[in-house]
Amino acid sequence: MKLGFNLLLWTPHVTLAHEPILRALKKTGYGGVEIPMFEGDPEHYARLGELLDKIGLARSVVSVIGPSGKNPLSSDKSHQAAALAYAKWTIDCSAALGAPILGGPMHSELGFFTGSPATAAERKRALSFHRRAGDYAGRKGVTFALEALNRFECYFLNTMEQLNDYLDEVGHPHVQGMYDTFHSNIEEKDPVGAIKTIRPHMVHVHISENDRGTPGKGHVPWAETYKALKKAKYDGFLTIEAFGRAMPALAAATRVWRDFAPNPEEVYKLGFRNMKQGWAKA
Repeated sequence: MKLGFNLLLWTPHVTLAHEPILRALKKTGYGGVEIPMFEGDPEHYARLGELLDKIGLARSVVSVIGPSGKNPLSSDKSHQAAALAYAKWTIDCSAALGAPILGGPMHSELGFFTGSPATAAERKRALSFHRRAGDYAGRKGVTFALEALNRFECYFLNTMEQLNDYLDEVGHPHVQGMYDTFHSNIEEKDPVGAIKTIRPHMVHVHISENDRGTPGKGHVPWAETYKALKKAKYDGFLTIEAFGRAMPALAAATRVWRDFAPNPEEVYKLGFRNMKQGWAKA
C-alpha cells in the first residue's frame, strides 16, 4: 500500500513552480502525487516528471472529459472523434509524465445530462471508445482507472456494480476501475461492501471525506473501509482527493461552493495520519 495526494486542492495545472508543495508532501511522508491533467503537452509533463523523479515521488493522473464537444456517448461522430483524440492526448501526456494510472470519469462528459438513464446505444458507443483508447493506452504503458461518479455529476456509471459490469464487458487489460469513498458514500447502499464488488478491476483508490474535506473529519467509515481494502489485498495507491475552488469550472461541475478545510496543510497532514494509522490498525 502506498500513500498519495491529488494536487487539485491547489491547482488544475501543476508546473515546476509548485515544487515547494511537492516537496512538502514528500516531507510529510507521501510516496506519490496525483497530477490533474486539463492542459499542457507531453514536453511539459516530461519536465514535470523529471522534477518528480528528483524529489522521489511516484505519480498518477486524473482527468475528466469536458467541456462539450467531445463526449464519447454522443451520437455525433465528430464528438466521438474528439473524445478519442482527447483520450490519446491524456495518454501521451501521462506516458511523458511517467504515470502508469490515468484515473477519473473518462467515460462521459462531466456534468452533462440528457434527462434519461444511459441507453443501450450510448453504452455501445462507450465500449467502442474504451476498446480503441485502451489499445492506444496499452502501447504507451498506461492503464485507465475509470471512476464511477455520483448521480449529480454524471448519469452513465454511478455505482461499483455498474462500473464492474461495464469493465467486464469492455474486457480490456488497460481499461480498469477505481474506488472512491466520496462517491460510494452517496450512491452505495453498502459503501464498504462495494469494495468487494469492484475488486476484480480495482487498480486505484481515492480517499475522500463525505464533504471532500479532511479525511477523518466527516462520517466515512474509515476503519471498516481500510479493513475491506486490506481484505481485498489491494496494494496500490490510497490517494487523497480533496477539492477547493482552484478551478472554478471544475468546482461548479462538482458542486464545490466553499472550502471544506481551513487550509491545505490540515488536509494533507491529518489526511496522511488518517491513512497511515488506519491502514496499520486494519
